[in-house]
Amino acid sequence: MFVITEGDFKNQIYGDEDYLSNWPMLYILENGKQAYIGESNHVKNRMSQHHNSVDKRIFDKVHFIYSSQFNQSVTFDYESKLIQYIVADELFEVRNKNAGMADKEYCGKKEYDEKFQVLWRKLQREKIVKHSLEELENSDLFKYSPYKELNNDQRAAVEEIIDSLKQEENQTVVVNGMPGSGKTIVAIFLLKYLKDSEEFQDKKIGFVVPQTSLRKTLKGIFKSIYGLKASDILSPSDVTKQFYDILLVDEAHRLHQYKNISYMGAFKASCERIGLTTESDELDWILHQCKCPVLFYDEMQVVGPSGIDVKRFRKKMENEQAKRMMTYYNLLTQMRVRGGNDYIAYVKSILSGNVKEKKTFSNYELKLMTDFKAFNERMYQKEEEVQLVRMAAGYAWDWISKHDKTAYDIEIQGIRKQWNHCTEGWVHSDGAIDEVGCIHSTQGYDLNYAFIIIGSELGYNPDEKKVVVRPENYYDQNGKRTAEYEELKEYIQHIYYVLMTRGILGTYLYVCDPELREYFSQYMDTE
Repeated sequence: MFVITEGDFKNQIYGDEDYLSNWPMLYILENGKQAYIGESNHVKNRMSQHHNSVDKRIFDKVHFIYSSQFNQSVTFDYESKLIQYIVADELFEVRNKNAGMADKEYCGKKEYDEKFQVLWRKLQREKIVKHSLEELENSDLFKYSPYKELNNDQRAAVEEIIDSLKQEENQTVVVNGMPGSGKTIVAIFLLKYLKDSEEFQDKKIGFVVPQTSLRKTLKGIFKSIYGLKASDILSPSDVTKQFYDILLVDEAHRLHQYKNISYMGAFKASCERIGLTTESDELDWILHQCKCPVLFYDEMQVVGPSGIDVKRFRKKMENEQAKRMMTYYNLLTQMRVRGGNDYIAYVKSILSGNVKEKKTFSNYELKLMTDFKAFNERMYQKEEEVQLVRMAAGYAWDWISKHDKTAYDIEIQGIRKQWNHCTEGWVHSDGAIDEVGCIHSTQGYDLNYAFIIIGSELGYNPDEKKVVVRPENYYDQNGKRTAEYEELKEYIQHIYYVLMTRGILGTYLYVCDPELREYFSQYMDTE
């Protein structure tokens, strides 16, 4: 179905096939280290144009990809796919910009999506690419690529933000979105686009990532992306060291106040560096240190008293409105969880105790398991089938193994587990499959399946028909030290909301509290 031929780009020798002059085709320019991927209806003419381009003179050969079943909708789509996957494959450093990357619908797309797998396997046989599609789709470089195809919500937000930035530097932009709506993807896409754009070449641009774990992951990814650098990724304290034109702030709800944190000395020093007191928070640092902050925020993902809760966030945005232009965008489409927006709403309602009826999701596995041994075995089974399966839990157990590596933190029905041995990059670390992740090691990451233990800090009162919390069973001391009952309940519910929205293909639950397990069993399939 696909014909792949090689041409001599350096000497402009390509062959005499008719389709090289007038047919929709794909091509990959390369020199053994770098590559550029494109499509054209007239590839010979396109090669002549590239040959006259200074930035393409680094290439010496070209691979043409022809199919009698190609039309321009297909080649546009395949061009985007090839860029995404070849970037993640890391055999070549891809020199494309990301302008024009969008999810494209056209007649027969489903069938062509299946045929793309055939093309990829042929590229593997030709040694133009290395890894399988399945391997790449499980990689962080694929998930957080600035070359992701954007949906309509994401595309509209990106285009409007860029147009707005071109017209007005002094503004604040807020992008709201539920888990899995693609906030991080949009932020990374924006950064790459701005870094590539000549209009923004003289601008100081940074990408703020509050979470230590995700920050380390993204630094590693940015090393592999042409035009981006690990130093583009900033911690909140990095922001206090210089002034920026634009700061993109991922997971802004994870920025901290001077409250219930372990680094009060460093926090105070950062405040003093820019002339603020500890009454300010990390969001204040960002607002103070740039002309244009772009804040990606989700009020449902604030998981402790030190976070920027919605009341505090809104108050700051009201103050901002008096100083500079404010614009808001909403990402409304669920991109991670195959259960879609309905599943996200269902998780919210069942954790709040307001669910009215049982729902199932045709393309998503949501199951409650009552036997922990079977729950544990199912996790290993899923890991063998699809990889990227992890167990995670709320803070219902003390972290004993932090100081004693031989100790176990969690024991349920005779099965013993340790908490995550690290938070930075835990999801992809050796041994993670045998451990239990916490909110800090999993928030912001995609899993194929999430196996979530709901600990005994969350329970249910059948008489009052209410979800309750038991603070004595909650072991995050910083998370509860200053929290009132209702506040703590909200944080704990938010933690499980985040954990239950990690799984792309499904979520399996084990619930420790008998009454809560009974309540859940009324509203989901149980084994």
